[in-house]
Amino acid sequence: MAIALTPMGDPVPASTRHAISVSLPTWADNVGYMEGDERVIDRMKSGYPRFVVHLSIRQLARVCEEKFGLPSEAAMVFPSARTAGTCSTFLTARNVPSRIVRYSVAEDACIFVVFFPTASSRLAKQFWQHTGLGVTSRFAEHCLTALSIPSRKQPNEHHVEVDTLDVQAAVDAKETLCRRIAGYLARDKYGRHMDVDVGTPVVENDVFLYPTGMSAIWSAHQLALAVRGTHKSVCFGFLYTDTLKVLEKWGPGCHFLGHGLDASIDELDALLAREQAVDPARPPVLALFTEFPSNPLLRSVDLPRLRALADKYDFLIVIDDTIGNFVNVDVLPFTDILVTSLSKLFSGAANVTGGSLVLNPARRHYVALKNSLNDTYEDIYFAPDAITMERNSRDFASRVRAIDATTERICDFLHAASLRPTSSLKEIFYPKYQTPVHYARCARPASDFGGLFTATFKTPGGARAFYDALGVYKGPSLGTNFTLACPYTIIAHYEELDWAAEWGVPCELVRVSVGLEPVGQLLSIFSDALRAADAMRA
Repeated sequence: MAIALTPMGDPVPASTRHAISVSLPTWADNVGYMEGDERVIDRMKSGYPRFVVHLSIRQLARVCEEKFGLPSEAAMVFPSARTAGTCSTFLTARNVPSRIVRYSVAEDACIFVVFFPTASSRLAKQFWQHTGLGVTSRFAEHCLTALSIPSRKQPNEHHVEVDTLDVQAAVDAKETLCRRIAGYLARDKYGRHMDVDVGTPVVENDVFLYPTGMSAIWSAHQLALAVRGTHKSVCFGFLYTDTLKVLEKWGPGCHFLGHGLDASIDELDALLAREQAVDPARPPVLALFTEFPSNPLLRSVDLPRLRALADKYDFLIVIDDTIGNFVNVDVLPFTDILVTSLSKLFSGAANVTGGSLVLNPARRHYVALKNSLNDTYEDIYFAPDAITMERNSRDFASRVRAIDATTERICDFLHAASLRPTSSLKEIFYPKYQTPVHYARCARPASDFGGLFTATFKTPGGARAFYDALGVYKGPSLGTNFTLACPYTIIAHYEELDWAAEWGVPCELVRVSVGLEPVGQLLSIFSDALRAADAMRA
């Protein structure tokens, strides 16, 4: 039996006021979204926040444009003078004029509005998307309420919303989040929780919170540049699209080793040797950014070997463990900076964003990184967002274990089907089948393989038929308590499909984030979708 779905353009889940996904139930809907088709765009009431600006944020921006703007200007709203200034600097570097207006909308709410020529809106949107530093929808709603302007509401809201700006409640929530994250990371070699207050490698003061996962990644890169100088970085593996964009658009650029396999480490070793020969007095690269496992190919890199190269050549390693998550993998020993999108499975409810950055005190540059971050860190995580995230994450570990078990059952079923010569399936990407030795080296005791997998198909028609027939929620994002699928290459790389295919990420690809639904129900749903795909080959 299929899961009850929402109409195209509606929030996912239905009637979620601050949803971070949107229903795109057919392959054609996703293509239409990427091409700006009015049939799709005009019906969208939600979207992934960095790609689709929430209606409440757009409403607040319009208020600012009407109050302070010129007819030729558009506006974007930021939570602090620093974030607005960073946006202005980004635009100035690209020859776009901008100005900043400080607007105190209430005693407890001040926003900073960046104005720029409307003709440059697409360029300005790049900053919003790549950095994740803009105001959140809860922040915008609070400002609209302070201005006595009705904001967008979802009828029949499924989640009890947090609207309080109680300072102590927010402080408590943030402290709890930092302590919770440190607690997951501070485990002994048997995977048992250690007392985070007594001599453990990571304590809560090593954890820093951000409004989005991308703002944590962007900040990690900025931190590396500030402490270690303006060298190129390395993007190791085919990582989430905006991570590569951050490395390319800030600083001197990056080396892209998109396969992220063992042969890529050989290539990296040779590159490092060449760069050091040019100037032995400086590190050959600034930092290496990677994911464990990677999105969407679920490959796990050889972290011990990368760590050995980092120690030899004195560069930082930054690991995004969002897909692996705190419960399943322990990659901290190999990294200098650990970044995580808390918006995903840590929250699970798909109704709030957040990110974390953790410094590893065991690494040689910890003191310099910590001192710099202590001096520059700005807490812009909006209070109701933090309170919502703390509440959502209380049962994180139990949800992970339940989702992992279901995912393995589904992947075993689909993997077996892919081995049949007549199957429309080409390959299942899942840590159990992709680079399993490297994954196992970092897996926590009694852990599983995570809740994400990717299916590729032998023909575009098979991929479309599978996706269209799949009776689960369909839209961007992952790590939700409900099963969520998307044609990842279409929505992440639509303007560079040939380039993505060169790195092993074809357009005939469906990424699936498994949820908490009964395994029997999901197996039936995936079986039906597979039959639809196989029928295309008959």
